Amino acid sequence: MPTKRLTRLLIGASLPAIAVMASASAQDEPRRGSIDALTDVITVTATKSQDPEDVQDVALSVSAFNEASLDALNVRTLEDLSFSAPNVSLDDIGTARGQANFSIRGLGVNSSIGSIDPSVGVFVDGIYLGINSGVVFDTFDLDSVEVLRGPQGILFGRNTTGGAVLINTGNPTDEFEAKVRVATESPVDDGRGGPNHFVMGTVSGPIIPGKLNGKFGAYYNQDEGYFENQFDGSNLGEALTYIVRGALEYFPTDNLTFLLKTEYFSNEGDGPPGQNRGVFERDSFDISIDEPGDLQVETTTVSLRTDWELNFGTLTNIFGYREFEQDTLGDIDALPAFVFHSDTQSKQDQISNEIRYAGTFGRADVKAGFFYFQSDLEVTENRTIPVSALPNSTGGGVQDQTVLGAFAQVDYALTDTLIATGGLRWGYEEKDASVTYVRPRERCSIGAGTCPFTGTNPTLAMVGVTEDNGFEDDDSWENLSPKLGLQWIPNDRRTYYASWTRGFRSGGYNFRITDVPAFENQLVNQGGDIATDEEQVDSFEIGTKLQSNDGRAQFNGAVFYTDVTDMQREVNLADPGAGVSQLITNTADATIWGLEFEARYRLTDSTLLMANYGYIDASYDEVRFDISSDGVVNGADENLAIPRVPENTYGFTLVQEADLGEGGLVTARLSFQHRDEFAYTDNNFGFIQPADMLDFDVSWATPVEGLTVSLYGENMLDEVQAGGDTQLPPGFGGPRSDGTNDPFGDRPANGTFSPLKRGRRVGLEATFTF
Repeated sequence: MPTKRLTRLLIGASLPAIAVMASASAQDEPRRGSIDALTDVITVTATKSQDPEDVQDVALSVSAFNEASLDALNVRTLEDLSFSAPNVSLDDIGTARGQANFSIRGLGVNSSIGSIDPSVGVFVDGIYLGINSGVVFDTFDLDSVEVLRGPQGILFGRNTTGGAVLINTGNPTDEFEAKVRVATESPVDDGRGGPNHFVMGTVSGPIIPGKLNGKFGAYYNQDEGYFENQFDGSNLGEALTYIVRGALEYFPTDNLTFLLKTEYFSNEGDGPPGQNRGVFERDSFDISIDEPGDLQVETTTVSLRTDWELNFGTLTNIFGYREFEQDTLGDIDALPAFVFHSDTQSKQDQISNEIRYAGTFGRADVKAGFFYFQSDLEVTENRTIPVSALPNSTGGGVQDQTVLGAFAQVDYALTDTLIATGGLRWGYEEKDASVTYVRPRERCSIGAGTCPFTGTNPTLAMVGVTEDNGFEDDDSWENLSPKLGLQWIPNDRRTYYASWTRGFRSGGYNFRITDVPAFENQLVNQGGDIATDEEQVDSFEIGTKLQSNDGRAQFNGAVFYTDVTDMQREVNLADPGAGVSQLITNTADATIWGLEFEARYRLTDSTLLMANYGYIDASYDEVRFDISSDGVVNGADENLAIPRVPENTYGFTLVQEADLGEGGLVTARLSFQHRDEFAYTDNNFGFIQPADMLDFDVSWATPVEGLTVSLYGENMLDEVQAGGDTQLPPGFGGPRSDGTNDPFGDRPANGTFSPLKRGRRVGLEATFTF
């Protein structure tokens, strides 16, 4: 990690640059306040039409954020949007920083196992991210973020049963522009960590006017750690992040465009800031661990988008490549003693290509295309549990995955105000995996090919016993995802729609098998199939989008009903020998229904009020697996709460502007968002507590053209939030780790590994644009 001196030098070096920029020529465009930006038309790419569409015109439930609204909300990572949209949780799981644990409308993944496919798809510049690792990290220079609720199986394919998150990074511009941003933030409470520094900037403009535009961006973040480790008094959670990004946009002809983007990302720092809730109360930030851990992540991403405008529509091709590497070390027992530590090594390479057509023929808008995705994944996991009779274990796996898809959707205007939608996607997927059980053995690197397991039915010498210790298997899945919809647009201020959509989440393999007898019993329940079967989701939705005639008021709302068949879950169980056992299986069928709305009203020209509300009711219809961990499948299982389903989410934002004339423009924002408590584990031994998040921001667009200074605060109520609740065996904690669970008290009562998130903090930011 760089020293504090290096940080001071880097920040100090940026200050003269800002001073030079302040003397540069001013922008021609008039300065705009954030209320204008927040109420401006937001266009979305979610429909994959020829041109981006006004979010108010699309017949789906989507929360869209443009560049100005992302800046106003101080969005640094996708997780910052968790408390900005109803029925949406874009959380980091916490076991390893950057691991997505996204859930939308109650459908999500509570797993850090690398081989488990997401149920909320993340797409960066049209490129699908095939694993959950390396998703929730710092980002910058975004044109927009679109959060789509509900299955998106037609246009975005498999593994979007909960929804999709579309991230669009900034494109090169045909006029010169540059932006530099410097920020620093610190915990409010003394002794809880150190400051967090940011420096980021972009330069964009024409290289060959009319033919070639370019853009370059760089990002630096040094987080000196938010938590105080009571074990030795050190800061915990230190991290250093670099991002370097470049883009070229080439126009060889008037109707042909090539857009090339590249990004290098690097993050290194401490492991997860875990709290053992068998020792500490769950409403505290107290942490005491003997191993601060480690995280090292590197990713390289390349995308090439080609748009060819024809006389009969637009042909678009998006090619993507991503290389991901990650090493982790974590103190899983979260105690000031060496009880359960784990380290992992992961590597993934993926290539994807989508070619699609969008055009209009009379009353019909047509979209059709083909999709290809190929991924190679390698994961090694090592566990060290000195208190166990079998203290050292290693396992993991390698997997080759291929996905093919063909899709088409037609929006047909039955009348001038009524549009019917029909769509269909054919999908095919293959997975070829070699898995080694996490069992006592010599430490090795599976990806490097040095492990004893290199073929079918490997053997392992363990306490004088030779046993099978893994498997090789391959499986495939093929399905059709249909969609039917109807949209009524009586005028340009009102839209009503109804739809039915089917989506699928991939079947697959568990790279973290620690309880072999339980896994073998699972195979019997699955009819001998080693791979978990795919999950099917049918969603019915009715929605409306309304605006007042004067444009001051806007209301978007939807009611949805979701039927889940063969729900794919991770069953999390305490295991005295392995620390924790996690089985991936199709546990149940379930029904989830709810409603959500987002509204805004411009009270005056200088006052804006925004509000949102989401409600979810989720219950099991039939349970086919012992998710309650009591040894039988009965009514006790069906009565459990489905994980990742907060019943209520709601909040409001108030924005006030003050025009100071020659003194500039001041904009103040106050935001409050609530999320109910929800179960984290299927057996309900782990719960994430409710949260009331209060943020503020005061920005001053100074008389110096292009210079804005902001003071902001986040989590001002100092709410304790955890990334997960991984159950540990009795004895892996303190006096409260007696293995019981009190559903009406301060749960959980047994030892639980719960990585904490940041509490109350304030920051100061300066941005200069020219």
